[in-house]
Amino acid sequence: MKKSRMVLIFTGLVICFWQPLNALAADAATQWQTHAAIRHAAQSFMDAFVSSQHAGRSTVKLGQLDPRLRLKACTAPLEGFMPAGGRVMGNTTVGVRCPDAGGWNIYVSARVDVFGPVMIARQPLARGSSVQDGDLELVERNLADLPYGYYSDSEAISGMLAKRTIAAATVITPAMLQAPKLVKRGQRVTVIAESGALSIRSVGKALSDGKSGDTIRVRAEGSHRVVDGVVISQGVIKVTL
Repeated sequence: MKKSRMVLIFTGLVICFWQPLNALAADAATQWQTHAAIRHAAQSFMDAFVSSQHAGRSTVKLGQLDPRLRLKACTAPLEGFMPAGGRVMGNTTVGVRCPDAGGWNIYVSARVDVFGPVMIARQPLARGSSVQDGDLELVERNLADLPYGYYSDSEAISGMLAKRTIAAATVITPAMLQAPKLVKRGQRVTVIAESGALSIRSVGKALSDGKSGDTIRVRAEGSHRVVDGVVISQGVIKVTL
């Protein structure tokens, strides 16, 4: 009987001691912001932000938070934001802030993949060849993997020249192409001189090669006067008086 009484007393002491410890542990847990809430705020913000920036299919994957991270629990809803200089595609960073007085900011790494239509070579293209619509095919690619640019329609490429051999299925980038020469040095060209509503056509000789938009020197055929003009089409130079 005496032994049973001692057991009951000991059990009561354990309960009395354990309950405050449980309360302290619960209180300590509620003073820190949960990592799940931080990640949820970051994910929600990035999903909405990326959708507003890109019309195509996209995915956002967040990096891991340091498990040792301890931030004071925020009483107001957490806010996501894009840091200054943050990239909208590829490897980037998303910010999460606590708007409480004396709140905090944290940055979470993220990977944004955006998929869209790009032009590839349907067949091998030889160096110097003129690219035609039939040489191209529109396919979906991850735009985040194309840091050197791409084309999404054939109109911007058609008629351009391949600067090097391009293998089939290669994504066409601006560095692979160059505009064709519309004027060659020594070529006889049409010179259009404009001054307001007045336009005068004459003939001249190109003193250098030129692509569309290039400024080159032209010698007038009659007066031998040398002027600067802009190449506007095949064999045509525009001069502003």
